[in-house]
Amino acid sequence: MLLSALIVQGCDRFRSKHEPTPYTLNYPSHFPAPAIPPSNEMTEEGVRLGRHLFFDERLSGDNTQSCNSCHMQESNFAEPFRFSTGIDGVQGDVNAMVLSNIAWQQLYFWDGRTSTLEDQVKDPILNPIEMHADFASIIEKLEQDATYLELFDQAYGSEEITEDGIAKALAQYIRTIISGTSNFDKYVEGNYQFTPSEQLGFDIFNNEQGDCFHCHGAATSGYQMGAFGLLQFSNNGLDSTHEVGDGREGVTGNPNDRGKFKVPSLRNVEYSFPYMHDGRFQTLAEVVEFYNMGGHPSATLDPNMKAAGVGRNWSEAQKQGLIDFMKTLSDPQFLEDTAFTSPW
Repeated sequence: MLLSALIVQGCDRFRSKHEPTPYTLNYPSHFPAPAIPPSNEMTEEGVRLGRHLFFDERLSGDNTQSCNSCHMQESNFAEPFRFSTGIDGVQGDVNAMVLSNIAWQQLYFWDGRTSTLEDQVKDPILNPIEMHADFASIIEKLEQDATYLELFDQAYGSEEITEDGIAKALAQYIRTIISGTSNFDKYVEGNYQFTPSEQLGFDIFNNEQGDCFHCHGAATSGYQMGAFGLLQFSNNGLDSTHEVGDGREGVTGNPNDRGKFKVPSLRNVEYSFPYMHDGRFQTLAEVVEFYNMGGHPSATLDPNMKAAGVGRNWSEAQKQGLIDFMKTLSDPQFLEDTAFTSPW
């Protein structure tokens, strides 16, 4: 009997040992390695749980909206509307940001108010004009679903559903949303040749005639391959006046940050319309025409906006070249990848 008891205890210890499967994040060789926080190392089980949560409307207060509601795969994990509308019918005042290739980013939202993805994912869930929920009620709902009890046990070694566990799993899944098979990536790998118009746009993008590279990174810079944007904050001359607290200033309190917003990634920019933090432009042609105009001077205008109030006088061929070059960052394979569709 003693031997039997020892065997049973040994089996229990073996069963209780939690060893999730490490997740291998696949990305092109010309991308730099992303910084994965040691406190949330990626696992197959954690990513699987996060994928279920991302598409689950129970994370909203009235069970009608999921993260996917405002971050759609066909829109580069953004949405084709100027502003999002929350569960209570209230409309926000900024455009939903793109979630692809976010593993290479830091400081989230247009104003950079959160510094970790684990904190970022909580914001829209709790926001009263977005999903308008609280974690106590979310946990209560998820605890009624045997699928989640199993998913949490597989991910964390316990059926206990927690706010921290939800946030970490969502962050793990979102880090897998990687776009890296565009024509531009093939160009970097030596497997694609630009058309004459794309080459013209590439050249303008990377020289002083266009000045695009100052904020979005030189198109040949390895550091930028993952995001294709410096991920800094900039006042790009959209307006000549700004209210106190507008943009990054609302976070830092520094008047020098007034009217500055996060520079977005240009990957799949063809699909992530409308454009700018407030979605004021519907097409890439409108965006290019704005920069051709030069932007509006203001106290905190980015010094790289050298043509503000003057204009750049690009030819029609040059403007089309810029659009054609930006479209080389389009990745249709990514937009159709079933790894990013609902598991439900």
